[in-house]
Amino acid sequence: MWLNNLKRVMKQGFVTFWRNALVSFTAVFVTAVTLFIIGSVIIGNAFLSASLRELENKVDVNVYFTTITPESDILLLKTRLENLPEVANVEYLNRDQALENFLKRNNADASITQALEEIGENPLGAVLNIKAHQPSQYLSIVNYLNDQTENVLAAGNQSIIDRVNYADNQIIIERLTALTTGARELSIFVSIILIAMAALVTASTIRLAIYNSKQEISVMRLVGANNSYIRGPFVIEGVMYGLLAALLSVAALLPAAIWVTKATTGFFGGINVTQYYITHFGQIFVILLAAGILLGMFSSYLAVRRYLKV
Repeated sequence: MWLNNLKRVMKQGFVTFWRNALVSFTAVFVTAVTLFIIGSVIIGNAFLSASLRELENKVDVNVYFTTITPESDILLLKTRLENLPEVANVEYLNRDQALENFLKRNNADASITQALEEIGENPLGAVLNIKAHQPSQYLSIVNYLNDQTENVLAAGNQSIIDRVNYADNQIIIERLTALTTGARELSIFVSIILIAMAALVTASTIRLAIYNSKQEISVMRLVGANNSYIRGPFVIEGVMYGLLAALLSVAALLPAAIWVTKATTGFFGGINVTQYYITHFGQIFVILLAAGILLGMFSSYLAVRRYLKV
């Protein structure tokens, strides 16, 4: 019996959808706009996260050692730093590599090259380039370096560390910390507002679509149909709204992603939005499909229950 009722409910839902084609496609279009906004928020957050990570990767702390520091002491400190939970990566540059990088950065300055030739030897010490997981963690790493220098890493009475450039980058690190925190919080807030507004518009449109069937619902009540049977066709309509809207939204997201990719090429080294969309198409489609169906079903259910007093 329940199977026959289900078939009748589904058939009635399809019939009602196509019979009120104009109203139905209006609801589908509005729902598609909502899902497009949700998809845009997903891709936008991925782009923002990639751009912020790129900015974070450009900031590091460099530890410069004295020219007489034994390599074994430097490697010991490198191992200790790598074991810190705040540290993402430690790169070791020996004296020759440090000099090579210095010459590459200053190859246009003849006076520097001449001065090095007059010295006749490498005046640079080895370097450790330290990257933290978060910009806010650099201060903790520097404090650890100070403790290690005072307690262990000293050659006689002289520290093996010549200098740490944290003070040079401190303002940049603090500003980057504030920027990343603020950008992520703002992104979450704006996303919630946009999705909530779009969902409310969609729900209102679907309720208006169902309101057109008020007379039909009254007839169904008069012939003794129960509430579940009356709601059924409209819930099926809601599912169709969500399904068709999801297909429209994922189709519209591709040209939008291509346009954004062209507009943001080279922007902070951020992700390729088109490539991200294609790679994560399955996940995005499932999210939009589920959101569309749930939104359509829930809006239809509430419209029948609250507005038509079933």
